[in-house]
Amino acid sequence: MKKTELRGRLLLLASIGISGIGSWIYFIALNLVVLQITGSALAVSTLYIVRAAAAMLTNLWAGSLIDRLNKKHVMIGLNLIQAAVILWLAFSNSLLVIYVLVGITTAVGAAYEPTSMAYITKFLPEEKRKRFNSLRSLLDAGAFFTGPAVAGLLVMVGTPATAICINSIALVLSALLLWFVPNIEPKGFTTQKVQRLSFYMIKQDWHLVFSFSRHAVGVMLIYLLFSFMTVLMTATDSLEAAFSVKELGLTEGEYGLLVSIAGGGVLIGALLNTIIVEKISTSWLLGMGSMLTAGGYMLFTNSTTFFIAACGCALISFAMAFANAAFYTFYQTYIPVEIMGRVGSLYGLVESLCIIIVTALFGILVEVISIRLVVIIGAALMIIVALAVWTCSLRVLVQRKNVSVEKVST
Repeated sequence: MKKTELRGRLLLLASIGISGIGSWIYFIALNLVVLQITGSALAVSTLYIVRAAAAMLTNLWAGSLIDRLNKKHVMIGLNLIQAAVILWLAFSNSLLVIYVLVGITTAVGAAYEPTSMAYITKFLPEEKRKRFNSLRSLLDAGAFFTGPAVAGLLVMVGTPATAICINSIALVLSALLLWFVPNIEPKGFTTQKVQRLSFYMIKQDWHLVFSFSRHAVGVMLIYLLFSFMTVLMTATDSLEAAFSVKELGLTEGEYGLLVSIAGGGVLIGALLNTIIVEKISTSWLLGMGSMLTAGGYMLFTNSTTFFIAACGCALISFAMAFANAAFYTFYQTYIPVEIMGRVGSLYGLVESLCIIIVTALFGILVEVISIRLVVIIGAALMIIVALAVWTCSLRVLVQRKNVSVEKVST
């Protein structure tokens, strides 16, 4: 392995790990800040709507920029913008200002994800991606496990605003590390095309994505099915706390322990994934991870005791480590890197819209039928979708058929 590639991989992983922990600290502290200002749970819930709406608006056009800009410079710039906005947010006392700043930082984050995916895909050889993604999953697991604990400690010794400032510092450190990663754009790469960015260009880019989807139906079917799994998980998770307290009769302390158990599960799953990732195909990892995740939700939603609920949470988080790492590899392998930003942004728009609709639908259903029945319905749908993901993965990914951008454009 070349020394430059090894250094780049380590710097990327360090950047991901630092920003991941910072994101969890920010997420928890932000909820506490809004709760302190308003004392209203509705105000906290509105944050989720603001974030989803901001992501949707960004995904309308972000892909057109991402695929035409220098990925390294964009990632650094987005991290620094996010750091500045979050620092401003930490010292804001106006709810309206907080919502606006949350919208901006969410929009920046929505653009960062497909940019980083495109960079990683162009930087790493195909045979190195599975290992990198397994290590990335491990770092995500570590952030999930340590982030909330660090946030709680910072809030105990300081204030939620202090914790938010820590995330701003983490983003600056992340940007600093990215400064030293290799520039993967070809020599003479220019961004002059961006100066002509217009509604017509965005329309043409959307047409290109739709054309690619028609040429790679099997691949995009897997993408959409896995995205719908994410939608169902998000909608079900929105009822998790209420289900735990009202249906299982758990105390706040017991619910906190459930979250800790979930953190342990994802950490163990990610560790195991780094060991077996090279020995199992992406199609099996994706299908198996999806099925086990859905099975964990079914176990959790049918639980009647703390022990069964804990087993369900542990299985969910354990399996998600495999599914997420496999999905990263699938995405990097089957989506042409030249249009990766546009594909990720457009389908991210669809996913955000579905999250809003399905989460709202679940919330309405809770008022009509019991919360247990609603979450069981969500888990049952996950089983069906996960089975479809596994079936399609084994059929489509085993017989790989690449679709070039040139072919799609004609």
